[in-house]
Amino acid sequence: MTPLVLVHGFMGGSDQWALQAPLAEGRDLVRVDLPGFGRGADLPPIDSIPGFAAWVLEEVTRQGVDRFDLMGHSMGGMIVQEMIRQAPGRVARLILYGTGAVGVLPGRFEPIETSMQRTRDDGPASTARRIAATWFLQREAAAQYQACAAIAEKSGLPAILAGLAAMRDWSGVDHLPQIASETLLIWGDGDRTYQWSQVETLWRTIPRCQLAVVPGCAHAVHMERPDIFNRLVKGFLDS
Repeated sequence: MTPLVLVHGFMGGSDQWALQAPLAEGRDLVRVDLPGFGRGADLPPIDSIPGFAAWVLEEVTRQGVDRFDLMGHSMGGMIVQEMIRQAPGRVARLILYGTGAVGVLPGRFEPIETSMQRTRDDGPASTARRIAATWFLQREAAAQYQACAAIAEKSGLPAILAGLAAMRDWSGVDHLPQIASETLLIWGDGDRTYQWSQVETLWRTIPRCQLAVVPGCAHAVHMERPDIFNRLVKGFLDS
């Protein structure tokens, strides 16, 4: 069965996919840690989405994986859009989850430059816990918040600033009509990060795109409702 490559988002890590272990039944899961984040926190940060995409492609090649299904969350969703642009023949099916086609989000709560300065002022640990809380509908009271925040806290200041710069400078809108892979789009209806307008752009522009909206979830559907999330992913990949 085709391996599934999982690409986490900003201030995430491979350990965020722990609740997706059931997806490994019958297929290999390749969970990468982006440079500067998670278990890859000691690696030199990358400050562009194309750079992240090239790194992931090299990493899965190093692991002996040629053709694969591909899922990206949040900033990871931007990275996988860039991966399929760089290597379209290697991606079988694509899952875009809690993401959009532009790095500078419309209606963002503050300019990215302000976020950069706020991170410098507050420090990476405080920033990690503040941002992780926004990913859950119940914020700090969510069952998986502490585990998620602990992963985010592994991110150092250089990696956080590099990730913000990468998103600031990227747009994948022009490439969306060229995505040939069958695509599943997953979105929590309470997502504070990616609003419906961004999700709708993906859904209406990617030629072979299915949409799944999960109610009562924010930006971390895979941790808030892993049962539904895993069923959606498995059903799509097995169909």
